Amino acid sequence: MDPQSQHRPTATRRAILGMAAGLPLIGGLAACGSSGPGTSASGSASGGSGGGNGTGASFWTLSGKPQEDIRQQAVDAFNKANPDTPIKITLFQNDAYKQKVKTALGAGQAPTILWGWGGGGLKSWVDAGQVDDLTDFFAENSALKDKIFPSSFGAATVDDKVYALPCETVTPIVLFYNKKVLEKVGVQPPQSWQEILDIVPKINAAGVAPFSLGGQSRWTNMMWLEFLYDRIGGPEVFQAVFDGEKDAWSNPDSIQALTEMQKLIKMNGFVKGFASITADSNADQALLYTGKAAMMLHGAWTYGGMKNDGGDFVSGGNLGYMNFPAYDGGKGDPSDSVGNPAQYLSISSKASEEEKASAKKFLAESQFTDEILQAWIDSGNIPVAQGSDSLIGSGEDADWLKFQYDTAANAKSFAQSWDQALPPTQAEVLLDNIAKLFQLSISPQQFASNLNAVIGK
Repeated sequence: MDPQSQHRPTATRRAILGMAAGLPLIGGLAACGSSGPGTSASGSASGGSGGGNGTGASFWTLSGKPQEDIRQQAVDAFNKANPDTPIKITLFQNDAYKQKVKTALGAGQAPTILWGWGGGGLKSWVDAGQVDDLTDFFAENSALKDKIFPSSFGAATVDDKVYALPCETVTPIVLFYNKKVLEKVGVQPPQSWQEILDIVPKINAAGVAPFSLGGQSRWTNMMWLEFLYDRIGGPEVFQAVFDGEKDAWSNPDSIQALTEMQKLIKMNGFVKGFASITADSNADQALLYTGKAAMMLHGAWTYGGMKNDGGDFVSGGNLGYMNFPAYDGGKGDPSDSVGNPAQYLSISSKASEEEKASAKKFLAESQFTDEILQAWIDSGNIPVAQGSDSLIGSGEDADWLKFQYDTAANAKSFAQSWDQALPPTQAEVLLDNIAKLFQLSISPQQFASNLNAVIGK
């Protein structure tokens, strides 16, 4: 299994997550047997140090290297310290996990601890009464809450109550650029949206595509809108959609963002044939590191792919990266980011009080130890933890890792990717209409009307 699909709930995410450590990607374990709350999972990779004599908690999460090893490490360390209330971990491949959890929740047989992506998926669990409110838990564990990037709590919050622990890693969307290409064209990395529009004709005139884009994958297009909405209108514009406000997509700032997006498309801002290029193939990355495209907006997980496949593109210092530039006169803070603010752990409302107590102890003690934070850093990821930049060291990817940390830590708002934040029905209509918007087959007003029709569904 591709570890990046752990960070994205859609099965289309297959971008390589080699990341800074350049670790090899190894196929994940086969899906394991199910277990109800507090029961031992048949075929699970349970913590080897667990005594198993008392009441513990069951924990379902994802397989896939190197993430599964770190998750197992956290369970083993906890079980060694708490042998009478061990955590029993079961690992699943990504797609199998989604189906298993859906079935188990419907049958009242969910594990005590549920791993998830937050956002729309978590909200569906909350609406069905399947997970516990953890607001009081965080009030009682304020030191734990203070360790975590504040921006990660948005995707864990429903109706001002917190239902999940943000944990593991943070992955922002980044504006990458080829330094050699921009130097050859004679332009600087754009510091505003207007500068993007200004340099596009110059890059085209040099026979290079201004931006690479794997548009067939749809969610790659979405990243552009996520930033434009934020920079023009601030995070409140999409929040209104998430909150189910009537006609929220028709907000004037929304229409302005959609209009600006089509302006860039009509200017030939993207590589020709982008609608036929898939992110799965990493062809969009190749266009950047081979110099056929000057820039690319993409997830931080693509750094590893470009490092592994791009020859000396990364090692030779030819890759530049920055946060998305500001929009002149826009309401959004230029520090804002979008992407994957964290992964999330929730507690089943159907578990016994003893199981819930064990689960809360696990949440409080296992995810932010020095050993676990260092393990995430060593795997080439940035933990969703304040001060974790002190663990980065001085390796060849230190600057990249520090950039990711600073982007996440300094973000006034870190918005979750829209197709994660919205329920599945809305997300599919969103992706379909984004593709049409980029193909110029619908107008901004038609886009808004089509999306307004599924708000709340």
